[in-house]
Amino acid sequence: MQIQLDLGKTPFSLDHTLSCGQTFRWERQGDWWTGVVSQKVLKVRQVNGTMEFEASSEAADAQFLSRYFRLDDDLLRIYSRFAKDHYLCNAVREFYGLRLIRQEPWECLVSYICATFKNIPAIKQMIRNVSRRFGRPVLFKGQQFFTFPESSVLAEAELRDLKLCKLGYRASNVRETAKLINDGNFDLESLREMAFKDAKRVLLSLPGVGEKVADCVLLFSLDKLEAFPIDVWMKRVVLEYYSENFEPAFVEKVKLKRTLSRREYQTLYDFGRSYFGEYLGYAQEYLYHYKRCQAQAGS
Repeated sequence: MQIQLDLGKTPFSLDHTLSCGQTFRWERQGDWWTGVVSQKVLKVRQVNGTMEFEASSEAADAQFLSRYFRLDDDLLRIYSRFAKDHYLCNAVREFYGLRLIRQEPWECLVSYICATFKNIPAIKQMIRNVSRRFGRPVLFKGQQFFTFPESSVLAEAELRDLKLCKLGYRASNVRETAKLINDGNFDLESLREMAFKDAKRVLLSLPGVGEKVADCVLLFSLDKLEAFPIDVWMKRVVLEYYSENFEPAFVEKVKLKRTLSRREYQTLYDFGRSYFGEYLGYAQEYLYHYKRCQAQAGS
């Protein structure tokens, strides 16, 4: 199956989109990417303006992939709104066509609870372990994959079994959050219709969800493009390239801290909202990926 794209009007890069650290269940082999999305196994590659794909379910059609890869976002308009300085323009030029992904909220939530103080390889391992131990097997092209477990399954999981997935102290947060959702005390999908601040306030009530985790879930799964997740990479970007927007004492204080207070986080968010505008979530992902790749290259 295929999706034909007019890249002049709809910029899209599958490689940039799947390698930028926003999602954790895709692996690349040659030209193809394989991942598990909403209980379906997908195999996808891009050849110029053609996206070719195969799936374990007929429900994973062109419409499903278009929604998942946010092909409905007017990326050219988004660029015109936030690409306003040399550093960010370089990031856009380097990773042109990178799109945010519209992930499944439950898996996204658990993934980012697990992501606290962990690097991407470790997060991938945790999510892979949880899926293998608690998910359902799916056979696709002679290979076995595993779906991400539903909240009902993780709500009943033993802590020792979750810890065997290398979750550590995060295991209790994952289980308690699963219980709240499974018991009907928390409706993730309802957050999509809420205002950003209201949705974030509700997310922050969940075990293991702080400012950054809440922003990641809102941005990557609940259509809140005004979210601005601030981790160690984004803190470095803001303090290195936009420090003139803050008091020198604030810059020096925050630069030395591993974690930000809620007030400090809000100060950095307020700058992002004012400077980058309504699409600061897209600006964040470009800046995050650009900075991380520079560091890996030794720049």
